[in-house]
Amino acid sequence: MSVSRPRFDVTEVTECDGDAAGSLNFRRSACAAHSCAHLGTGGVRVELSFWGEGGRLAGEMPLMKITLKLFGSLREAAGNSTLQVELEEGALVRDVWNWLAECHPRVERLGDRLAASVNLEIGDLGDVLEDGDEVAFLPPVAGGDGSPPEGEAEGEKRCTLSEQALSEQEVAQRVEGPDAGGIVSFIGRVRNHARGQLIEYLEYEAYPEMAEREMEKIADEVAAKWPGTRLAIAHRVGHLEIGDAAVVIVAASAHRGEAFEACRFAIDTLKVTVPIWKREVATDGAYWVDDHA
Repeated sequence: MSVSRPRFDVTEVTECDGDAAGSLNFRRSACAAHSCAHLGTGGVRVELSFWGEGGRLAGEMPLMKITLKLFGSLREAAGNSTLQVELEEGALVRDVWNWLAECHPRVERLGDRLAASVNLEIGDLGDVLEDGDEVAFLPPVAGGDGSPPEGEAEGEKRCTLSEQALSEQEVAQRVEGPDAGGIVSFIGRVRNHARGQLIEYLEYEAYPEMAEREMEKIADEVAAKWPGTRLAIAHRVGHLEIGDAAVVIVAASAHRGEAFEACRFAIDTLKVTVPIWKREVATDGAYWVDDHA
């Protein structure tokens, strides 16, 4: 049986302080697909890539590819919204976070307030990943933090995101019917002040697929809590001026009491569970709302 000897390539040579003369220290860099050798003599650092058969690192386990999605203040800290990560088989969500924190130290300050999702479902740092999974780290949303309600969205699409101006009438048409004795709507608009500052405009950013899915879950929960009550939600994303409608919620029920309760429940839950983030541009600068939580 023939044995393939690992080869190495010099990928980078830089000046450094160096270790003790003659020492050769190897370390594994989490944010680079190669191992590094530090040659102390002469104060020169040489990065070496060790390769085996198939072009991978010698001795490495098979790698799997993970898509990492970042939003809001986390996206700004990392400087990118989508990253491709290669990790060894059996890696956990926690390993993705450790990789991100090592490559982009600015994200670490948000670590204790983040939620994680795997393939659009809220997950845990200890979840085991598979090749092709999509992981997202979610800063606290525009109205708070917490875990989304259980359950799957069913039926036709009642809840949407839009970059265009919202229409209360269009949203109401999604839930109207001859059995509706009470229809209650809530419109959240951009106001001109917050935190003692004048607001110039807002920017909303969402994890689109997950946001619509979580809003549908709210509509399902409304139907379960108040049988016969229907709910629809539309939320803006992108640039909003003062006075623009950011969210429209309409609840329809046989009686006004259930419609009022459902509408209030929907906006309160949305502010906690739906991955939508708000950036306020004010007279004292611009900031993501989760930075001030």
